[in-house]
Amino acid sequence: MKAPSDRRAGRGESLFSGPDRAVITAAALSMLLVQMDWFALNLTLPVIARDYGEPTTDLQWLVSGYMLTLGAFMITGGRVADVHGRRRTLVCGLVGFGAVSVFCGLAPSTAWLVAGRVVQGVTAAFIFPVAVAVVTGYFRDDRQGRAVGTVLAFSAVGTALGPFVGGTLAEHVSWRAVFFLNVPICAAAAVLMLRHVPETRDTHASGRLDLPGAATLAGGLTLIMLGVDQGAAWGWTSPATWGCLVAGAALLTLLVRIERHSVEPLLDLGLLRNGPFVTITLAGSLSNVVYCLVAVFSALYLQQARGLSPFTAGLVFLALSVGAGTASYFSGHLARRWRPEVLMAGAMLLSGTSVLVLTWSTPLALYVVVFAVVGTGLGLGWALTNVATQSYVPPTRLAAASGFVLTSLVLLGALAVAVASTVLEALSGSAPRAASDGAAIETVLRAAAVLALLGGGLLLRLVRVPADRRRGTSR
Repeated sequence: MKAPSDRRAGRGESLFSGPDRAVITAAALSMLLVQMDWFALNLTLPVIARDYGEPTTDLQWLVSGYMLTLGAFMITGGRVADVHGRRRTLVCGLVGFGAVSVFCGLAPSTAWLVAGRVVQGVTAAFIFPVAVAVVTGYFRDDRQGRAVGTVLAFSAVGTALGPFVGGTLAEHVSWRAVFFLNVPICAAAAVLMLRHVPETRDTHASGRLDLPGAATLAGGLTLIMLGVDQGAAWGWTSPATWGCLVAGAALLTLLVRIERHSVEPLLDLGLLRNGPFVTITLAGSLSNVVYCLVAVFSALYLQQARGLSPFTAGLVFLALSVGAGTASYFSGHLARRWRPEVLMAGAMLLSGTSVLVLTWSTPLALYVVVFAVVGTGLGLGWALTNVATQSYVPPTRLAAASGFVLTSLVLLGALAVAVASTVLEALSGSAPRAASDGAAIETVLRAAAVLALLGGGLLLRLVRVPADRRRGTSR
Protein backbone atom coordinates (compact mmCIF):
# COMPACT_ATOMS: atom_id res chain seq x y z
CA MET A 1 0.00 0.00 0.00
CA LYS A 2 1.25 3.47 -0.83
CA ALA A 3 1.96 5.95 1.92
CA PRO A 4 -0.45 8.91 2.21
CA SER A 5 2.20 11.24 0.84
CA ASP A 6 2.66 8.98 -2.20
CA ARG A 7 -1.10 8.90 -2.85
CA ARG A 8 -1.28 12.70 -2.60
CA ALA A 9 1.61 13.03 -5.04
CA GLY A 10 -0.10 10.62 -7.41
CA ARG A 11 -3.20 12.80 -7.45
CA GLY A 12 -1.10 15.89 -8.12
CA GLU A 13 -1.55 17.23 -4.57
CA SER A 14 1.27 18.87 -2.64
CA LEU A 15 3.31 16.71 -0.29
CA PHE A 16 3.20 19.56 2.24
CA SER A 17 0.25 21.25 3.91
CA GLY A 18 0.13 24.97 4.68
CA PRO A 19 1.62 24.57 8.18
CA ASP A 20 4.28 22.22 6.75
CA ARG A 21 5.33 24.83 4.24
CA ALA A 22 5.45 27.46 7.00
CA VAL A 23 7.89 25.28 8.97
CA ILE A 24 10.08 24.80 5.90
CA THR A 25 9.94 28.52 5.09
CA ALA A 26 10.97 29.49 8.64
CA ALA A 27 13.99 27.19 8.57
CA ALA A 28 14.86 28.14 4.99
CA LEU A 29 14.81 31.87 5.81
CA SER A 30 17.09 31.20 8.79
CA MET A 31 19.66 29.43 6.64
CA LEU A 32 19.38 32.01 3.85
CA LEU A 33 19.92 34.79 6.41
CA VAL A 34 23.23 33.46 7.74
CA GLN A 35 24.62 32.58 4.32
CA MET A 36 23.55 35.78 2.59
CA ASP A 37 24.87 38.00 5.39
CA TRP A 38 28.35 36.45 5.29
CA PHE A 39 28.71 36.61 1.51
CA ALA A 40 27.13 40.07 1.23
CA LEU A 41 29.63 41.61 3.63
CA ASN A 42 32.68 40.61 1.58
CA LEU A 43 31.75 43.00 -1.22
CA THR A 44 31.23 45.89 1.20
CA LEU A 45 34.66 45.78 2.90
CA PRO A 46 36.29 48.36 0.56
CA VAL A 47 33.30 50.68 0.99
CA ILE A 48 33.38 50.33 4.79
CA ALA A 49 37.13 51.01 4.75
CA ARG A 50 36.63 54.23 2.78
CA ASP A 51 33.81 55.33 5.09
CA TYR A 52 35.92 54.85 8.22
CA GLY A 53 39.23 55.90 6.64
CA GLU A 54 40.86 52.55 7.45
CA PRO A 55 43.04 50.22 5.34
CA THR A 56 40.81 47.49 3.93
CA THR A 57 43.10 44.73 5.18
CA ASP A 58 42.52 45.96 8.75
CA LEU A 59 38.86 44.98 8.37
CA GLN A 60 39.62 41.26 8.08
CA TRP A 61 38.32 40.92 11.66
CA LEU A 62 34.83 41.61 10.32
CA VAL A 63 35.14 38.26 8.56
CA SER A 64 37.48 36.25 10.78
CA GLY A 65 35.99 37.48 14.08
CA TYR A 66 32.52 36.40 12.96
CA MET A 67 33.77 33.00 11.79
CA LEU A 68 35.79 32.54 14.98
CA THR A 69 32.84 32.80 17.35
CA LEU A 70 30.52 30.94 14.97
CA GLY A 71 32.94 28.01 14.83
CA ALA A 72 33.73 28.02 18.56
CA PHE A 73 30.08 28.03 19.69
CA MET A 74 28.38 26.05 16.89
CA ILE A 75 28.45 22.71 18.71
CA THR A 76 27.32 24.42 21.91
CA GLY A 77 24.40 25.98 20.03
CA GLY A 78 23.33 22.60 18.72
CA ARG A 79 23.46 21.05 22.18
CA VAL A 80 21.54 23.91 23.76
CA ALA A 81 18.82 23.32 21.15
CA ASP A 82 18.69 19.59 21.86
CA VAL A 83 18.39 20.15 25.62
CA HIS A 84 16.26 23.30 25.92
CA GLY A 85 14.20 23.08 22.73
CA ARG A 86 15.06 23.67 19.09
CA ARG A 87 12.33 26.21 18.37
CA ARG A 88 13.17 28.27 21.46
CA THR A 89 16.89 28.24 20.69
CA LEU A 90 16.40 29.19 17.04
CA VAL A 91 14.00 32.04 17.86
CA CYS A 92 16.44 33.39 20.46
CA GLY A 93 19.22 33.16 17.89
CA LEU A 94 17.12 35.04 15.32
CA VAL A 95 16.18 37.78 17.78
CA GLY A 96 19.81 38.16 18.83
CA PHE A 97 21.04 38.18 15.24
CA GLY A 98 18.53 40.88 14.31
CA ALA A 99 19.35 43.03 17.33
CA VAL A 100 23.10 42.82 16.73
CA SER A 101 22.51 43.60 13.03
CA VAL A 102 20.93 46.91 14.06
CA PHE A 103 23.93 47.58 16.31
CA CYS A 104 26.32 46.87 13.43
CA GLY A 105 24.33 49.07 11.07
CA LEU A 106 24.62 51.98 13.51
CA ALA A 107 28.26 51.34 14.50
CA PRO A 108 30.15 54.66 14.71
CA SER A 109 33.63 53.17 14.31
CA THR A 110 35.52 50.11 13.15
CA ALA A 111 36.05 48.90 16.72
CA TRP A 112 32.31 48.91 17.43
CA LEU A 113 31.56 47.20 14.13
CA VAL A 114 34.10 44.44 14.77
CA ALA A 115 32.71 43.93 18.28
CA GLY A 116 29.22 43.64 16.82
CA ARG A 117 30.34 41.09 14.25
CA VAL A 118 32.01 38.96 16.92
CA VAL A 119 28.76 38.87 18.92
CA GLN A 120 26.80 38.27 15.73
CA GLY A 121 28.88 35.13 15.17
CA VAL A 122 27.73 33.83 18.55
CA THR A 123 24.07 34.40 17.66
CA ALA A 124 24.59 32.73 14.28
CA ALA A 125 25.90 29.66 16.16
CA PHE A 126 22.37 29.28 17.58
CA ILE A 127 20.81 29.48 14.09
CA PHE A 128 23.05 27.67 11.62
CA PRO A 129 23.20 24.18 13.21
CA VAL A 130 19.62 24.34 14.53
CA ALA A 131 17.58 25.23 11.42
CA VAL A 132 17.95 21.79 9.82
CA ALA A 133 17.37 20.08 13.20
CA VAL A 134 14.01 21.88 13.46
CA VAL A 135 12.94 20.40 10.12
CA THR A 136 14.17 16.88 10.89
CA GLY A 137 12.39 17.03 14.25
CA TYR A 138 9.12 18.14 12.63
CA PHE A 139 9.07 15.76 9.64
CA ARG A 140 9.38 12.19 10.89
CA ASP A 141 8.17 10.47 7.69
CA ASP A 142 9.36 10.00 4.11
CA ARG A 143 8.97 13.75 3.42
CA GLN A 144 11.92 14.59 5.64
CA GLY A 145 14.53 14.27 2.89
CA ARG A 146 12.66 16.60 0.54
CA ALA A 147 12.05 19.14 3.30
CA VAL A 148 15.72 19.19 4.32
CA GLY A 149 16.74 19.45 0.67
CA THR A 150 14.51 22.51 0.25
CA VAL A 151 16.08 24.19 3.29
CA LEU A 152 19.60 23.49 2.01
CA ALA A 153 18.58 24.84 -1.39
CA PHE A 154 17.73 28.17 0.25
CA SER A 155 21.16 28.09 1.86
CA ALA A 156 22.61 27.82 -1.64
CA VAL A 157 20.37 30.69 -2.76
CA GLY A 158 21.75 32.82 0.07
CA THR A 159 25.27 31.98 -1.05
CA ALA A 160 24.43 33.03 -4.59
CA LEU A 161 22.52 36.21 -3.75
CA GLY A 162 24.84 37.48 -1.01
CA PRO A 163 27.55 39.13 -3.14
CA PHE A 164 25.03 40.69 -5.51
CA VAL A 165 22.91 42.03 -2.64
CA GLY A 166 25.98 43.38 -0.83
CA GLY A 167 27.41 45.05 -3.91
CA THR A 168 24.07 46.56 -4.91
CA LEU A 169 23.28 47.97 -1.47
CA ALA A 170 26.83 49.26 -0.96
CA GLU A 171 26.75 51.18 -4.25
CA HIS A 172 23.16 52.42 -4.40
CA VAL A 173 22.08 52.64 -0.75
CA SER A 174 24.71 52.12 1.98
CA TRP A 175 26.81 49.30 3.37
CA ARG A 176 24.78 49.73 6.56
CA ALA A 177 21.70 48.56 4.67
CA VAL A 178 23.29 45.10 4.44
CA PHE A 179 22.83 44.79 8.20
CA PHE A 180 19.41 46.43 8.33
CA LEU A 181 18.15 43.98 5.68
CA ASN A 182 18.67 41.19 8.21
CA VAL A 183 16.02 42.57 10.55
CA PRO A 184 12.84 41.85 8.53
CA ILE A 185 14.18 38.41 7.58
CA CYS A 186 14.84 37.61 11.24
CA ALA A 187 11.39 38.87 12.20
CA ALA A 188 9.61 36.86 9.50
CA ALA A 189 11.45 33.65 10.38
CA ALA A 190 10.86 34.11 14.13
CA VAL A 191 7.12 34.78 13.67
CA LEU A 192 6.73 31.69 11.48
CA MET A 193 8.62 29.64 14.04
CA LEU A 194 6.45 30.78 16.94
CA ARG A 195 3.17 30.31 15.04
CA HIS A 196 3.72 27.05 13.19
CA VAL A 197 6.65 25.08 14.64
CA PRO A 198 6.00 22.82 17.64
CA GLU A 199 8.77 22.53 20.20
CA THR A 200 11.07 19.52 19.84
CA ARG A 201 14.06 18.40 21.87
CA ASP A 202 16.23 15.37 22.38
CA THR A 203 14.85 13.69 25.51
CA HIS A 204 18.02 11.61 25.84
CA ALA A 205 20.42 14.52 25.54
CA SER A 206 22.59 15.44 28.50
CA GLY A 207 22.17 18.93 29.92
CA ARG A 208 25.92 19.39 30.24
CA LEU A 209 27.49 22.07 28.04
CA ASP A 210 31.23 22.38 27.46
CA LEU A 211 31.31 26.16 27.82
CA PRO A 212 34.89 26.11 29.23
CA GLY A 213 36.00 24.28 26.09
CA ALA A 214 34.23 26.71 23.75
CA ALA A 215 35.59 29.76 25.59
CA THR A 216 39.14 28.35 25.71
CA LEU A 217 39.07 27.51 22.01
CA ALA A 218 37.81 30.98 21.05
CA GLY A 219 40.25 32.71 23.39
CA GLY A 220 43.28 30.75 22.19
CA LEU A 221 42.60 31.34 18.52
CA THR A 222 41.76 35.01 19.12
CA LEU A 223 45.10 35.64 20.83
CA ILE A 224 47.02 33.88 18.05
CA MET A 225 45.13 35.81 15.37
CA LEU A 226 45.71 39.08 17.25
CA GLY A 227 49.44 38.39 17.50
CA VAL A 228 49.67 37.60 13.78
CA ASP A 229 47.52 40.58 12.79
CA GLN A 230 49.36 43.14 14.92
CA GLY A 231 52.85 41.65 14.67
CA ALA A 232 54.00 44.11 12.02
CA ALA A 233 52.69 47.12 13.97
CA TRP A 234 53.92 45.98 17.38
CA GLY A 235 57.13 44.41 16.09
CA TRP A 236 57.56 40.68 15.58
CA THR A 237 59.98 40.45 18.50
CA SER A 238 57.97 42.68 20.85
CA PRO A 239 56.62 41.36 24.19
CA ALA A 240 53.03 42.13 23.07
CA THR A 241 53.29 39.99 19.94
CA TRP A 242 55.00 37.08 21.65
CA GLY A 243 52.70 37.41 24.65
CA CYS A 244 49.63 36.94 22.45
CA LEU A 245 51.15 34.02 20.56
CA VAL A 246 52.40 32.22 23.67
CA ALA A 247 49.17 32.83 25.61
CA GLY A 248 47.11 31.61 22.66
CA ALA A 249 49.20 28.44 22.35
CA ALA A 250 48.88 27.88 26.12
CA LEU A 251 45.09 28.15 25.95
CA LEU A 252 44.93 25.66 23.07
CA THR A 253 47.14 23.29 25.11
CA LEU A 254 44.77 23.76 28.04
CA LEU A 255 41.87 22.97 25.69
CA VAL A 256 43.28 19.48 25.11
CA ARG A 257 43.31 18.86 28.87
CA ILE A 258 39.78 20.23 29.27
CA GLU A 259 38.39 18.10 26.46
CA ARG A 260 40.05 14.93 27.79
CA HIS A 261 38.36 15.35 31.18
CA SER A 262 35.01 16.71 30.01
CA VAL A 263 31.97 14.45 30.32
CA GLU A 264 30.45 16.06 27.20
CA PRO A 265 33.49 17.42 25.29
CA LEU A 266 33.12 20.09 22.66
CA LEU A 267 35.55 18.18 20.42
CA ASP A 268 36.05 14.42 20.47
CA LEU A 269 39.86 14.34 20.44
CA GLY A 270 39.80 10.55 20.08
CA LEU A 271 38.91 11.11 16.43
CA LEU A 272 42.44 12.41 15.89
CA ARG A 273 43.66 8.82 16.11
CA ASN A 274 41.62 7.98 13.00
CA GLY A 275 44.03 8.59 10.11
CA PRO A 276 41.52 8.65 7.20
CA PHE A 277 39.14 10.90 9.18
CA VAL A 278 41.94 13.36 9.92
CA THR A 279 43.08 13.35 6.29
CA ILE A 280 39.61 14.11 4.92
CA THR A 281 38.93 16.74 7.59
CA LEU A 282 42.24 18.46 6.84
CA ALA A 283 41.63 18.35 3.09
CA GLY A 284 38.10 19.71 3.47
CA SER A 285 39.35 22.43 5.80
CA LEU A 286 41.95 23.42 3.21
CA SER A 287 39.16 23.62 0.63
CA ASN A 288 37.19 25.94 2.90
CA VAL A 289 40.32 27.98 3.64
CA VAL A 290 40.83 28.51 -0.08
CA TYR A 291 37.17 29.46 -0.50
CA CYS A 292 37.42 32.07 2.27
CA LEU A 293 40.62 33.51 0.81
CA VAL A 294 39.20 33.66 -2.70
CA ALA A 295 35.95 35.24 -1.46
CA VAL A 296 37.69 37.94 0.60
CA PHE A 297 40.68 38.80 -1.57
CA SER A 298 38.91 38.58 -4.92
CA ALA A 299 36.46 41.16 -3.60
CA LEU A 300 39.40 43.47 -2.87
CA TYR A 301 41.06 42.70 -6.19
CA LEU A 302 38.00 43.37 -8.35
CA GLN A 303 37.13 46.66 -6.67
CA GLN A 304 40.45 48.17 -5.64
CA ALA A 305 42.91 46.67 -8.10
CA ARG A 306 40.69 46.44 -11.18
CA GLY A 307 38.49 49.42 -10.33
CA LEU A 308 35.07 47.75 -10.60
CA SER A 309 32.15 49.28 -8.76
CA PRO A 310 30.59 47.29 -5.88
CA PHE A 311 27.57 46.53 -8.07
CA THR A 312 29.67 45.25 -10.98
CA ALA A 313 31.88 43.25 -8.63
CA GLY A 314 28.69 41.73 -7.18
CA LEU A 315 27.65 40.64 -10.65
CA VAL A 316 31.03 39.00 -11.20
CA PHE A 317 30.78 37.29 -7.83
CA LEU A 318 27.53 35.66 -8.89
CA ALA A 319 29.67 33.31 -10.98
CA LEU A 320 31.64 32.15 -7.94
CA SER A 321 28.67 31.85 -5.60
CA VAL A 322 26.34 30.20 -8.12
CA GLY A 323 29.04 27.66 -8.93
CA ALA A 324 29.59 26.93 -5.23
CA GLY A 325 25.90 26.87 -4.37
CA THR A 326 25.02 24.55 -7.23
CA ALA A 327 27.87 22.17 -6.43
CA SER A 328 26.90 22.14 -2.76
CA TYR A 329 23.26 21.40 -3.55
CA PHE A 330 24.06 18.46 -5.85
CA SER A 331 26.90 17.08 -3.70
CA GLY A 332 24.64 14.62 -1.88
CA HIS A 333 23.28 13.21 -5.15
CA LEU A 334 26.78 12.79 -6.57
CA ALA A 335 27.99 11.10 -3.38
CA ARG A 336 25.39 8.39 -3.83
CA ARG A 337 26.94 7.44 -7.18
CA TRP A 338 30.66 7.87 -6.49
CA ARG A 339 32.86 7.69 -3.42
CA PRO A 340 32.88 11.15 -1.84
CA GLU A 341 36.63 11.19 -1.22
CA VAL A 342 37.22 10.54 -4.92
CA LEU A 343 34.91 13.44 -5.80
CA MET A 344 36.65 15.64 -3.21
CA ALA A 345 40.09 14.86 -4.62
CA GLY A 346 38.97 15.73 -8.14
CA ALA A 347 37.19 18.88 -6.95
CA MET A 348 40.23 20.16 -5.07
CA LEU A 349 42.60 19.48 -7.94
CA LEU A 350 40.14 21.30 -10.22
CA SER A 351 39.79 24.26 -7.87
CA GLY A 352 43.54 24.56 -7.30
CA THR A 353 44.23 24.58 -11.01
CA SER A 354 41.41 27.03 -11.76
CA VAL A 355 42.54 29.46 -9.01
CA LEU A 356 45.97 29.52 -10.65
CA VAL A 357 44.34 30.22 -14.02
CA LEU A 358 42.22 32.92 -12.38
CA THR A 359 45.30 34.87 -11.30
CA TRP A 360 46.40 35.12 -14.95
CA SER A 361 42.93 35.85 -16.39
CA THR A 362 42.98 39.45 -17.58
CA PRO A 363 39.83 39.72 -19.78
CA LEU A 364 36.81 40.12 -17.49
CA ALA A 365 34.72 37.63 -19.49
CA LEU A 366 37.39 34.96 -19.03
CA TYR A 367 37.68 35.86 -15.35
CA VAL A 368 33.93 35.26 -14.87
CA VAL A 369 34.06 31.84 -16.56
CA VAL A 370 37.06 30.71 -14.52
CA PHE A 371 35.47 32.16 -11.37
CA ALA A 372 32.48 29.85 -11.88
CA VAL A 373 34.79 26.84 -12.22
CA VAL A 374 36.61 27.89 -9.03
CA GLY A 375 33.30 28.08 -7.17
CA THR A 376 32.19 24.67 -8.44
CA GLY A 377 35.39 22.96 -7.33
CA LEU A 378 35.59 24.64 -3.93
CA GLY A 379 31.87 24.25 -3.23
CA LEU A 380 31.98 20.55 -3.99
CA GLY A 381 35.15 20.11 -1.94
CA TRP A 382 33.91 21.47 1.37
CA ALA A 383 30.31 20.27 0.94
CA LEU A 384 31.46 16.66 0.64
CA THR A 385 33.77 16.79 3.65
CA ASN A 386 31.08 15.82 6.15
CA VAL A 387 29.75 13.07 3.86
CA ALA A 388 33.21 11.59 3.28
CA THR A 389 34.23 11.57 6.94
CA GLN A 390 31.02 9.80 7.96
CA SER A 391 32.10 6.65 6.08
CA TYR A 392 35.28 6.39 8.16
CA VAL A 393 33.77 6.52 11.66
CA PRO A 394 31.50 4.04 13.46
CA PRO A 395 27.78 4.87 13.78
CA THR A 396 28.14 5.68 17.49
CA ARG A 397 30.43 8.63 16.71
CA LEU A 398 28.72 10.20 13.70
CA ALA A 399 27.43 13.25 15.61
CA ALA A 400 30.80 13.88 17.26
CA ALA A 401 32.55 13.55 13.90
CA SER A 402 30.15 16.00 12.22
CA GLY A 403 30.67 18.57 14.96
CA PHE A 404 34.44 18.20 14.77
CA VAL A 405 34.42 18.65 10.98
CA LEU A 406 32.19 21.76 11.00
CA THR A 407 34.26 23.38 13.74
CA SER A 408 37.49 22.68 11.87
CA LEU A 409 36.10 24.07 8.61
CA VAL A 410 34.98 27.37 10.11
CA LEU A 411 37.84 28.02 12.54
CA LEU A 412 40.67 27.27 10.12
CA GLY A 413 38.96 29.54 7.60
CA ALA A 414 38.93 32.36 10.17
CA LEU A 415 42.59 31.85 11.04
CA ALA A 416 43.57 31.75 7.36
CA VAL A 417 41.93 35.10 6.61
CA ALA A 418 43.82 36.74 9.48
CA VAL A 419 47.17 35.27 8.46
CA ALA A 420 46.68 36.03 4.76
CA SER A 421 45.83 39.67 5.50
CA THR A 422 49.11 40.05 7.36
CA VAL A 423 51.00 38.36 4.52
CA LEU A 424 49.32 40.65 1.97
CA GLU A 425 50.40 43.75 3.89
CA ALA A 426 53.96 42.41 4.10
CA LEU A 427 54.07 41.67 0.36
CA SER A 428 52.81 45.12 -0.58
CA GLY A 429 54.96 46.88 1.99
CA SER A 430 52.11 49.13 3.15
CA ALA A 431 48.79 48.46 4.85
CA PRO A 432 46.94 51.30 3.04
CA ARG A 433 48.23 50.11 -0.35
CA ALA A 434 47.79 46.36 0.21
CA ALA A 435 44.14 46.07 -0.87
CA SER A 436 44.85 47.69 -4.25
CA ASP A 437 48.11 45.83 -4.90
CA GLY A 438 46.94 43.43 -7.60
CA ALA A 439 50.27 41.60 -7.84
CA ALA A 440 50.38 40.95 -4.08
CA ILE A 441 46.76 39.71 -4.05
CA GLU A 442 47.54 37.38 -6.96
CA THR A 443 50.51 35.98 -5.01
CA VAL A 444 48.27 35.25 -2.02
CA LEU A 445 45.72 33.53 -4.25
CA ARG A 446 48.43 31.43 -5.91
CA ALA A 447 49.50 30.26 -2.46
CA ALA A 448 45.85 29.39 -1.82
CA ALA A 449 45.81 27.38 -5.04
CA VAL A 450 48.77 25.37 -3.78
CA LEU A 451 46.78 24.57 -0.61
CA ALA A 452 43.92 23.24 -2.73
CA LEU A 453 46.28 21.08 -4.76
CA LEU A 454 47.85 19.83 -1.53
CA GLY A 455 44.43 18.85 -0.21
CA GLY A 456 43.66 16.95 -3.41
CA GLY A 457 46.98 15.14 -3.13
CA LEU A 458 46.25 14.15 0.50
CA LEU A 459 42.99 12.54 -0.61
CA LEU A 460 44.47 10.53 -3.47
CA ARG A 461 46.00 8.02 -1.08
CA LEU A 462 42.53 7.17 0.28
CA VAL A 463 41.07 6.34 -3.13
CA ARG A 464 42.41 2.76 -3.05
CA VAL A 465 41.11 1.97 0.45
CA PRO A 466 38.55 -0.87 0.04
CA ALA A 467 34.98 -0.01 0.96
CA ASP A 468 34.78 -2.77 3.58
CA ARG A 469 37.69 -1.24 5.53
CA ARG A 470 36.32 2.26 5.77
CA ARG A 471 33.70 2.17 8.51
CA GLY A 472 35.84 0.32 10.98
CA THR A 473 38.93 2.50 11.02
CA SER A 474 37.94 4.39 14.18
CA ARG A 475 37.93 2.84 17.63
